[in-house]
Amino acid sequence: MSFRSSRAVARLSLPLRQVIDRWSAAEFAVLAALAVAAAALLGFFVLVDEVVEGEMHAFDQAVLLALRNPADPQDPIGPWWLEVMIRDLTALGSTTVLALITTAVVGYLLIDGKRATALFVIVAVLGGAIVSFLLKQLFARPRPELVAHLVDVHTLSFPSSHAMLSATTFLTLGALLARVQTRPALKAYLLGLAVVLMLLVGASRVYLGVHWPTDVLAGWCAGAAWAMICLAVMLWLQRRGNVEKSDGTPALQRGPAVAADR
Repeated sequence: MSFRSSRAVARLSLPLRQVIDRWSAAEFAVLAALAVAAAALLGFFVLVDEVVEGEMHAFDQAVLLALRNPADPQDPIGPWWLEVMIRDLTALGSTTVLALITTAVVGYLLIDGKRATALFVIVAVLGGAIVSFLLKQLFARPRPELVAHLVDVHTLSFPSSHAMLSATTFLTLGALLARVQTRPALKAYLLGLAVVLMLLVGASRVYLGVHWPTDVLAGWCAGAAWAMICLAVMLWLQRRGNVEKSDGTPALQRGPAVAADR
C-alpha cells in the first residue's frame, strides 16, 4: 500500500475511532447482547429447517439410544442414583421451581426499591413462557416414543420448555447479578453458573427420554435469544432512565442538565 493510500485509510478510520471512543460500556453491552441473540436465532432457524425436513431424525435417535442399555432400551445407562440425580436436576427447569425463583427475585427487587427492574424480570420470564407455548403449538411435534419416559409429560415436544425457560430465567438473572459486580471473575462466575444450570436442565430432558436432542437444542437457542433481547432492551431503557441502573440510580431520575432547565 502506498503512503497516500495509508493516509487516506487513516483519515477514513478516524471518524470510526471517534465514534467507538464515545461509546459507553453499556452501549457495547447492548451490541454484544444483540449479537448473541442474532447467533442464537440463527441456530434456532437452522434447527427448525433440519427438523422439518427430517434430516436430524437419525441424530436424535442415535443420541437417545446411546443413553440407554443396549440390551434394554427402556433402561437408562448408569447406576440407579444417576437417574435419581437427573430427576432432581430436571426439576430445576420446571414451571414451579422457575416461578418460585422468579418470585423470590422480584420480591427482593421490590423491597430494594427497584420496581422497574422487577417488572423487567416478570416480563422477561413470563414472555419467554408465552413464546415457548406458542412455538410448541406452531410446530406440534410429538414426544419421542423410541424409549420409555422416566418422568410424566403432557405437552408437545418442540422446542423443550424446560430448556427454553431455564435458559430465559437463568441467563436473565445471571446477567442482572453480573452487572452489579465489579470484579470480572465474579461476573464470569455468575454468567458461567447460569449457562451450566441451563445445560444441565436441558441435558436431563434427553436422558429421561422425554425430548429429542433437537428439541433441547432449539429450546436453548430460543431461550438464549429471548433473554439477550430482553437484556438489550433493559440496557437501552437504563440509558434512558426508565430502569434503575446497576449502581442503584433510580429510574426516571433527571440529570443536572434537565434540572437546570426548570
